[in-house]
Amino acid sequence: MRTTIVGDVTILLPDLDPEDLDQVSDLSDSDVRDGLVDGVSWRGEQLVDQSIRGSRITGADLGEISWEAGAFYGCEIVGTDLSGATLTGISIERCSFTGSRFTGTRFIDVRLKDVLFDNCRFDYATLNRVSTVGSVAFTNCTLGHGSWSSCRLSGIALRSCDLSDLELESCRLDGADLRGSRLHHLRTPLDNLHGVVLGEDQIPDLTRLAVEALNIVVRPKG
Repeated sequence: MRTTIVGDVTILLPDLDPEDLDQVSDLSDSDVRDGLVDGVSWRGEQLVDQSIRGSRITGADLGEISWEAGAFYGCEIVGTDLSGATLTGISIERCSFTGSRFTGTRFIDVRLKDVLFDNCRFDYATLNRVSTVGSVAFTNCTLGHGSWSSCRLSGIALRSCDLSDLELESCRLDGADLRGSRLHHLRTPLDNLHGVVLGEDQIPDLTRLAVEALNIVVRPKG
């Protein structure tokens, strides 16, 4: 295992050697373990109570999969498309996602622990009752036009991400590190931002959010 640090968040991640992994191309009814999954298409597959463990997935098409229960554990996912997928009741632990696409993906009752999303797209994605039970970070990700509701994301890092038009409803983000992220047109009650960490350059965006949330009328002097 290896560790990476994002701000004040330390994440424990896998350190896989492709030479120790077995090539996997077909998705069976059993769990995938210690697999090297390269360029396969499992688009639209149905997974129930299955797990993918200790595997490296690169350039795969997992778009529109439906995955209920089960787990991602100790995996590296690179350049993979999960657009339009529905992930329900799964656990994602000790995983890194790099350059992957989650456009329109639905996360429902998903549990995150020691997970890094780097340079991923989550535009129009939906997170419902997603919770963190360990270190989680999003870096250089596009999260615009998404909808997050009833999530418990205390202490996560959202560093240098685009949060434009992201809608937050009843989300707990206390202690979340939002430094470097774009807050313009973020749609949220101010209570959702209680206790977050910001940089000085983000104060104008926060002020704009406060003005809109409180229906303050700003007029020129006269």
